[in-house]
Amino acid sequence: MSRPFFIDTHCHLDDEAFAADREEVLARAQAAGVAVCIVPAVSLENLPAVVALAERHPGIYAAVGIHPHAAATCTPEGLRRLRAWARHPRVVAIGEIGLDFYRDLSPREAQRAAFRAQLELAGELGLPVILHQRAAASALLEELERWVAARPPARGVLHAFSGDLGMARTAVAWGFALGIGGPLTYRSAEGLREVVRAVGLPALVLETDAPYLPPHPHRGRRNEPAYLPRIAEALALLLQVPTDEVARQTTENARRLFRLPDR
Repeated sequence: MSRPFFIDTHCHLDDEAFAADREEVLARAQAAGVAVCIVPAVSLENLPAVVALAERHPGIYAAVGIHPHAAATCTPEGLRRLRAWARHPRVVAIGEIGLDFYRDLSPREAQRAAFRAQLELAGELGLPVILHQRAAASALLEELERWVAARPPARGVLHAFSGDLGMARTAVAWGFALGIGGPLTYRSAEGLREVVRAVGLPALVLETDAPYLPPHPHRGRRNEPAYLPRIAEALALLLQVPTDEVARQTTENARRLFRLPDR
């Protein structure tokens, strides 16, 4: 019997936290069955590093985008650069993009403008989107509804999903997946567990968001892709299905969403 095969749909392997042992982190991921990782950019500055990682490692793919914290850089020139990088053969999505009204490190209207522009770019290039949302659920859905209506079919994932059941059902009905990571294992995450039970495996993809949001019992440490099976095990227990089935279904969901080749 073959071992489970996992796809980490969101991990920041270019982060400085992995500078000292990145190759060892990748080896541990492979040993744990995490054979594919998608690494999203968060700014124009880290685009080259993200794409270079994908060029060097056959199991890594890149996403390119401007995070809402850096919305001011989403100028016409910034979008031109982003479009050029998005055409790279190792790029599979536009992301990490979205809205963050919690930290408000960029003016909200600037965030919305950058978000709209990058949604349009994704639609133009036929790429899915990787979406960041914090304290901005209604605004995000408002922008997405406009995009979905204008450019069907839309594709994407609500990364580190933290919305309520209504938001989840709306996003899934529009064709989006929910990114499920370490918070599923936290005692305080009963709301997330309610969402997961309601939408089921066909709507879910797995992620670590490494080096952030490590699952229990690794909280307080640096997260890494090798911990993804722990999230799958928690999901299997919650849905009362075998871990192998979680691996199979979420891997297929990720392959279909990002148009990844078979292993």
